[in-house]
Amino acid sequence: MKWVTMWGNAQSKTTPHPAVYAKDLTLRYPIFIPFDGNKIRLTIDNFCVDEKIKIDNIYLSLGNNLSDETFDEFYDVTFNGKKYCEINAHEYLISDEIKINLKKDTYLIVSIYVKDYINLSGGVNITGALSKGYYAYGNQAKYAKLDINKSKSTQWVYFLSNIDIYTDDINKAVICFGDSITSQNWPDDMLISLREKGFNNISVIRKAVSGTRILREYDCITYQSYGLHGKHRFVHEIKDVCGAYAIIVQHGINDIIHPVGENINIFRPMSDLPTYEELLNGIKYYEDEAKKFNLKFIVGTLLPIYNWRTYAPFREKLKNDFNNELRLKYNYIDFEKEIGYEDNGIWYFKDGCDSGDHLHPSKMAYKMMGDIAANKIILDEGK
Repeated sequence: MKWVTMWGNAQSKTTPHPAVYAKDLTLRYPIFIPFDGNKIRLTIDNFCVDEKIKIDNIYLSLGNNLSDETFDEFYDVTFNGKKYCEINAHEYLISDEIKINLKKDTYLIVSIYVKDYINLSGGVNITGALSKGYYAYGNQAKYAKLDINKSKSTQWVYFLSNIDIYTDDINKAVICFGDSITSQNWPDDMLISLREKGFNNISVIRKAVSGTRILREYDCITYQSYGLHGKHRFVHEIKDVCGAYAIIVQHGINDIIHPVGENINIFRPMSDLPTYEELLNGIKYYEDEAKKFNLKFIVGTLLPIYNWRTYAPFREKLKNDFNNELRLKYNYIDFEKEIGYEDNGIWYFKDGCDSGDHLHPSKMAYKMMGDIAANKIILDEGK
C-alpha cells in the first residue's frame, strides 16, 4: 500500500472582482475516485494569496456523481488534531490522515466552510466531464444536499490542491501541466479513455492555469488570473504529487499570442515575445526539474492558431519552429496533428475541432486529445 494523488489542481489568482472577500460560505467539490483505498489526506494551498486565511471546517462524505448530494455520514478533516486550519500567505498545509473506505468509480464529496471573512483571490477555473463544484451561502457543509435557493454551481476551485489516497502499490499518477487548453477538458477525457481501455490503475492530475506562459507573468490585476510563469509554478505544482511517474507538458502558446505592443495593450509589449530557442529553454527547464522527481517527461505540441484574434504569420512560424523542435528532441504527443492539419505551412483545425475562437478545441477535439494522450501513456507502459 502507498499514497497516490488521486486528484489535483494548480494554484493561481482568480478573475478580479470588486469583492475580494467572502464570509459565511460553503464550498462543495465532488471528486471522482479512481482507486479503492482506506485513508485520505487533503492539501489546502494558499500559494497565490498575500495574507493568512482561516478555514473553519472541512468534511468528507461519499456520493455517486458530480451533484452536490452526499450520503448522510460525514467525516471531519483535521490538521494536527484541530478541525480548523490557518494557513499563512504563500504556504500550504496537509491534513491529518482520515480513515475512510473509498470505492473506485464513486465520488468523494469535499465540503468546506468559512465563517469569517476570507480572501478569495486564490483559485483556479477548470472544466471537464469529471469536474464541477458548488458554493452556498451559510453553513451548509453538513447538508445532505445544498439548499437550491442559496447555492449555485461553479467551475472555480478554491484552496483545495491535492487529494491523496492510501491505495494498492499498483496504482500511480500522471501529471498534466499547462494553460487553458489543459485546464479545460482533455485531462478528464484522458482519464475516461484510460479506464475505457482497461487501465484502471492511473490517476490524471491536472496542474493547469488559463493564460499562463512559460517565460512571463503579469503584475496587473487585469490579468492576475493568468497566473505565474513556469519557473514560479512548476516545482510547486509537481513536487507533492504522490505516486506520480510521468508528466505531460502542453505549454507555450500564450507566450506566442499574448504580446501585441504597448500601443494596443500597455500590459502586452512586443518585448515579451520570445524566440523559439527561449521557449525551448523553458521546456528544458521543465524537463530538468521533472527528472529530479523521477518523472518520465512527455511534451504535447501546440495547437493551431490560424484566425485567432492576434494571429500573424510570424506567430505561425514561431509556433511551427517550436513544435518541430519538440518533435525532433522530445518524447512527444502530436496534439496538433491529431486535431489539425497543415496546408502550405499553416496549420488549421480539422472540421469540428475548433471551439469557435480559433484557439481552444471543441469538446469533440478535447476527447480526441484525451484519447491520443491515453494511447501514448499505454504505449509507453509497454516499453
